Amino acid sequence: MYNEWFLKFAPEAFRKTRQETTKRVVETLRITKSLRDLSATVLKNNPSVLSTLRMSTCPPLAVDRLIGLAGASKNLVKKMEKEHILPPRMSPSKLDEDLESLVTVLRRMIDLDLFPWLTGAESADPREISRAATIVADRLCGSVANPILRNAQEQRQLSAVKRWLVNAGYRFSEKGTPFDRMKPGTFSFRINVPAAIDHTASTVNIVVDAAIQPKAAREGDFPLLLEAKSAGDFTNVNKRRKEEGMKVNQLRRAYGQGVNFVLFLCGYFDTGYLGYEAGEGIDWVWEHRIDDLSHFGL
Repeated sequence: MYNEWFLKFAPEAFRKTRQETTKRVVETLRITKSLRDLSATVLKNNPSVLSTLRMSTCPPLAVDRLIGLAGASKNLVKKMEKEHILPPRMSPSKLDEDLESLVTVLRRMIDLDLFPWLTGAESADPREISRAATIVADRLCGSVANPILRNAQEQRQLSAVKRWLVNAGYRFSEKGTPFDRMKPGTFSFRINVPAAIDHTASTVNIVVDAAIQPKAAREGDFPLLLEAKSAGDFTNVNKRRKEEGMKVNQLRRAYGQGVNFVLFLCGYFDTGYLGYEAGEGIDWVWEHRIDDLSHFGL
């Protein structure tokens, strides 16, 4: 089932993301005047261009590699990459110093095969800009290919859950309703559930893909929590199999052993993964057997 989806929809999902990313790359080229104006001032005024510039080098630079080469603040680079802002508390002198260091590394490593106009005085040809933008966008998408496909799969899985629940007579919970106040026969997606980090008073918000309150639930009953998971190979899921166990243990510390946390699976999950989850008291439903949801009182 996963393979059929991948062959049919993965190219479309990746291509759509690449088209959107290409627009971002073109904007970066506009801001930097086709990379001829690559300066600390440009970075300061446009923090969001850093990820595009990393993928414009030869070889493309990972975030930590750029930090190491430039000797720049990790907080600075992470803020520019993830939030597209500068650290508000960073001293102006340190900020300028680190931005200059980043620019020095980027200038030195720019991929001149992608941007041949930088070796001469002539301006960039529109076809060269289009070609360079597409390649850099492909690099950007390639570095996050798995999350792109995982997000697309998650949306497809939640759509399947929604269809099943609606056909079974369930309706969306009112917007903003906390998970512990959901009415019987309602469901919600991407909901925050506060949980206990440890046995102290420390708490953390866990984002759960779906919360479903069975029709027969009574006031105060804990909803069924559903986590959508898909995987295109066995190796990756076994590297990450502890994540669900950590979530459910935090939830049980906060709400007791009666927490009902279920996985909704599509793809490559082998007995090693399933055995580990079973050991943590976690059950699962295969997507190709979605009617098994009925066994959880739904």
